[in-house]
Amino acid sequence: MALDHSRQRVEDYPRDAMYMQAMEFLEDERESWAPFESLASLSDEALERPTEVDGAAHGWTARDLIAHMVGWQEIALQMARELALDEASETQRRIQQPWETYGEALNQRILEEARALPLDEVRQRLVDIPAELRGTLTMVPEARWLKAPAAQRLFTECTMTHYEDHEAALGAVLATAGAGSEGG
Repeated sequence: MALDHSRQRVEDYPRDAMYMQAMEFLEDERESWAPFESLASLSDEALERPTEVDGAAHGWTARDLIAHMVGWQEIALQMARELALDEASETQRRIQQPWETYGEALNQRILEEARALPLDEVRQRLVDIPAELRGTLTMVPEARWLKAPAAQRLFTECTMTHYEDHEAALGAVLATAGAGSEGG
């Protein structure tokens, strides 16, 4: 029996394995993101309802989770825009620095900026930014992202790996939103 290697995906191999086909990456990213799209249908009240501080979402609201997830997609989008125009990405160079030099401060800035936005804009960004990222990646020469291990790893970390890391937070936010609607 021959092995089917037509769908070589990151989760099928060690974390530093690479996608071989751009459409595979884009399809898997889209599929991985789909559960987060349910956040767009939450009421304004549910978007602002905090989760338990000691729970999986660490006291975040749905707005906070959207901000965090979309904020990292925006980082990937900026990197894609730069790679569409040039061989190198300043954003890629910056986020390859040790986490301690920028990570928590960046996460905090992402949350603060999103908390200042109207809820309709937060919802719209949940739809627009991932779609724009996918569209922009189709414009980047594959040699600059798909065939470049460091770039592909960062795109994967800012998207699919990040989504997986926050599945429990999504569950907690949705459970909190559901609990609030049952009690109202």
